[in-house]
Amino acid sequence: MRLLFLAVLRRHTGNAVTAERVRDHLEAAGHVCLLKDAFDFDSPSDVASLITAENLQAALALHLYRGGRLLQGHRVPFGIIFGGTDLNEDAQEEEKNRVMGRVLQEARFAVAFSESMKETAQRRWPHAKGKIFVQSQGITTTPNTAFSWSGFLQCAEIDQSADCVHVFLLVCGLRRVKDPLFLVDAFSEWHRDEGDVYLMIVGPEVDPVFTQEVKAIVGRAPGVRLMPELPQDDLHAVVKKCRAVVNSSVSEGMSAAILEAMDLEVPVLARNIPGNAALVKHGVTGLLFSDPEEFVQLAQRLLSDPALEKELVANGKEYVRLCHSCQVERDVYQHLIGKLERNSEE
Repeated sequence: MRLLFLAVLRRHTGNAVTAERVRDHLEAAGHVCLLKDAFDFDSPSDVASLITAENLQAALALHLYRGGRLLQGHRVPFGIIFGGTDLNEDAQEEEKNRVMGRVLQEARFAVAFSESMKETAQRRWPHAKGKIFVQSQGITTTPNTAFSWSGFLQCAEIDQSADCVHVFLLVCGLRRVKDPLFLVDAFSEWHRDEGDVYLMIVGPEVDPVFTQEVKAIVGRAPGVRLMPELPQDDLHAVVKKCRAVVNSSVSEGMSAAILEAMDLEVPVLARNIPGNAALVKHGVTGLLFSDPEEFVQLAQRLLSDPALEKELVANGKEYVRLCHSCQVERDVYQHLIGKLERNSEE
């Protein structure tokens, strides 16, 4: 079957990585999957022209609003994968909420990454009950073994003369919902006392205005560094070398950075919000903090307690193995696309 897959494909982002992985699942089943950036289309009529020109028989969209709205009114059956932005941000706007409700009426199925996401969606759009499936993200990691950690630290202007440099890595696109400035002041205070600890923020410049604000503040913050996005295998190599991966978001759907850190056997320190708490069990698979001061306390505890670190990484690795299997994810998406194939033949 010939499929259209719409997603936001900004390079080196979680959306793009998820879309590529799902496309691989579908192509492994013998489908032809045309992956397109939703931001390249202005209206459903643009997508209709593509569907006709490419003789596409079904469609899939990652994000109910950004991609799904472009699939309304076409002759082809389609499915939807919820993004965190759908439920945490776009659903707060009345018009977007209405559009997403109409998209769900037409969609043959919708996929949520967690039970909590499914429950939120069903509360917002009760008519969608029965068509929402839960499938966690499948996780694989591929660190670049040739990556130079020393060279990376040098580019980040981090002093390597100390016996040991402790880098806490915050992976996020620069936009307000990721709140990359949440820990900056507290971390700088900690760095003034202990000069071998650094907070590294790595990610693409998603919001240009906010990016300038982040650059200005980080530029004045001792111990905090800002680096551009990295190819996935290089990023995984950096994760392997850091002391912990940090998430400070205001809201999350399902953080791939957290799961990748667990798979790479690196501790996780995450802000205590529902999306993170669904992945991180405090003191078992990672550590949850509510404010910057608690973050510093937990980070200091992590550095001073090797037994705790060992327990967290072992439990995190096992959690990803049990709950975020790529093979299970592949089986589920192939089954759901099979539903679309049967619909297109009717």
